[in-house]
Amino acid sequence: MYGANMGVLLQVLWAQLLMGWARGSELTFELPDNAKQCFYEEITIGTKCTLEFQVVTGGHYDVDCRLEDPEGNVLYKEMKKQYDSFTFTAARNGSYKFCFSNEFSTFTHKTVYFDFQVGEDPPLFPNENRVTALTQMESACVSIHEGLKSVIDYQTHFRLGEAQGRSRAEDLNTRVAFWSIGEAVILLIVSIGQVVLLRSFFSDRKTTTTRVGS
Repeated sequence: MYGANMGVLLQVLWAQLLMGWARGSELTFELPDNAKQCFYEEITIGTKCTLEFQVVTGGHYDVDCRLEDPEGNVLYKEMKKQYDSFTFTAARNGSYKFCFSNEFSTFTHKTVYFDFQVGEDPPLFPNENRVTALTQMESACVSIHEGLKSVIDYQTHFRLGEAQGRSRAEDLNTRVAFWSIGEAVILLIVSIGQVVLLRSFFSDRKTTTTRVGS
């Protein structure tokens, strides 16, 4: 009996992990220089939403972000942010628009990650809010469910940090390589100049004498 209950609860937990997340959008995309990219999400009134973004690669790792409601009212606006998180509750039904802009950048493109969560996770068990307390098995499933969500969040931020660190390291390596080439060229020019200058000191100069006749 205990094994049967364990199997049922594990199946419920697995199904909730696959299907029970709050509806949302998660995307990593390229944002060219002098470009602007907008996304739209249909939201019903009273729904709690969270927008989180981070610039992974490019330039100074900053981007402009703007969030508007269906009436065009600005709910969130930040300029040249590397990362941020904004939570709000929808005041009306309709299509909400959030845009990322790299229009202030002339030469560098950016890689931007965002996670737009709409609504909250449903309870793991439909009768979780009942008057009676959860059983030990149900409590363990809830704890595992919350722990796995935290693991997913940590893994996402770790991957973003690793990608950003790799980008910074590659950029630094490129700068060091160009600086080394420049130093080598300058050293070669200085060496050649010194050789030419020393040769000019030791070379014989022909003197010309002019006889003045009486």
